[in-house]
Amino acid sequence: MRIIVYFLAGIFLLVNAGDSFAKMNDDLNKNQGKEVIKEFKVYGNCAMCEDRIEKAALSVHGVKKAEWNKKTKIMKVTFDEDIVNLDQIHKAIARVGHDTDLVKATQKVYNKLHGCCKYR
Repeated sequence: MRIIVYFLAGIFLLVNAGDSFAKMNDDLNKNQGKEVIKEFKVYGNCAMCEDRIEKAALSVHGVKKAEWNKKTKIMKVTFDEDIVNLDQIHKAIARVGHDTDLVKATQKVYNKLHGCCKYR
């Protein structure tokens, strides 16, 4: 009789644990926010530019992924729209000396770029 009670208790615990994990997973998915992917133009020339541009975008809280193509000059960025907006990402990139199609870097910051990175 004791074995049956232990067996039923074990099954009960397993079923409840599974429900708890499913509920936790649902809660996590709800809290992820709205992840979007956007593309826009960013001006630069070389691998140093690529590194600088991607690091600037990734430094913005809420940005998950940033890839800049030096041939096409296109930045592809994945971010949580509930945490950050696209304008903030453009501004972060401009602050390190690179113009985007929405925000232009200041001349002072642009002048500090390495010679091969100057695109104007």
